[in-house]
Amino acid sequence: MASIKKRGEKRKAKRIVPQGIVHIASTFNNTVITFSDRDGNALCWVSAGSIGFKGSRKSTPFAAQSAAVKAVEKAKEWGIQEVEIRIKGPGSGRESAIRSIQAAGIKVTMIKDITPLPHNGCRPPKKRRV
Repeated sequence: MASIKKRGEKRKAKRIVPQGIVHIASTFNNTVITFSDRDGNALCWVSAGSIGFKGSRKSTPFAAQSAAVKAVEKAKEWGIQEVEIRIKGPGSGRESAIRSIQAAGIKVTMIKDITPLPHNGCRPPKKRRV
């Protein structure tokens, strides 16, 4: 049940986080951009689907760019000025999301690709025949 704020009770102030990490998860269907502090605690996140793109338009570079701009606006409320970027996934919105984060005035210190690659683990699904 939702808690009711009592009279005179103050809201918890947002802390200022000058440095953070941007996690970009780019799949074939969507792009999710998460800003976190240096410890990995999530501050804010935006996906291409959450800002109004639906269906196949979620997977476009433009949708990823729009999501990144929206995520930067939310992150600037936390005082983020400097980030390192960690990219995961094979989607088409990877580069456009990075470019729009840099263009929004946030200093990028490092870009790291953390896409998981199998070291000959599970057998992949069979090839599609269309």
